[in-house]
Amino acid sequence: MSPSTSSSRSYLTRPITWIVVVAVILVLIAGVVIGTRIYASSQNDAAPEAFASSTALPDAEPGSADGSWTVADGSEAGYRVDEVLNGEDVTVVGRTGDVTGTVEITDSALTEGQVLVDLSTVTTDSDQRDQYFRSQAVNTSIHADATFTLDGPGDLGDLAESGSATVTVPGSLEINGTTQQVEVELHVTRTPEGTLAVSGATDLTWSDYGVEAPDLGFVSVQETGQIEYSLILTEG
Repeated sequence: MSPSTSSSRSYLTRPITWIVVVAVILVLIAGVVIGTRIYASSQNDAAPEAFASSTALPDAEPGSADGSWTVADGSEAGYRVDEVLNGEDVTVVGRTGDVTGTVEITDSALTEGQVLVDLSTVTTDSDQRDQYFRSQAVNTSIHADATFTLDGPGDLGDLAESGSATVTVPGSLEINGTTQQVEVELHVTRTPEGTLAVSGATDLTWSDYGVEAPDLGFVSVQETGQIEYSLILTEG
């Protein structure tokens, strides 16, 4: 055995050396854990509030809402999902203002309606996540729009009395070229400006629509999530 080899082995077997190595490893692990918790906490605090629970709901104006309505500028829709990053839950919210559609209300009942959301313009706080969503989770080059079509009527009689109504309606939701039957809860408010404010959220399972939730080991996306919507409807 050469003197250099003997010296190296002697160095590595020194207790103080191993104590330092272990201490460094523990510090690095602690840094990752603490850093992840800080990041998760900051992300969750910064996540936009759900539309349906917004504290800034418009004032209600009682009256009839019968007529034809169009989805107007200022409307938004998107998704809310939980990621698990190194064991910490992180709320991710993606939204877009590219929302179009029409609604018919007859005899205080929601009788027809279709809303389209351009998924290719949905954004979060991460360009990398958005690129994955558009190219792999959903093939937006082929199926750009998510479409909800009303399949049955909804009673909006409370609008005439109080100016607001909550109704659950059946419909068909198409995402990624796959259509599923859903029930959608709508919070509808008739505003003093003469518009209708509609908000809500619907639970879904991504795989039902052929959407693969990514799992990269250190970060994974929950199989279930919500689509959220806040619509401004103008008459005509």
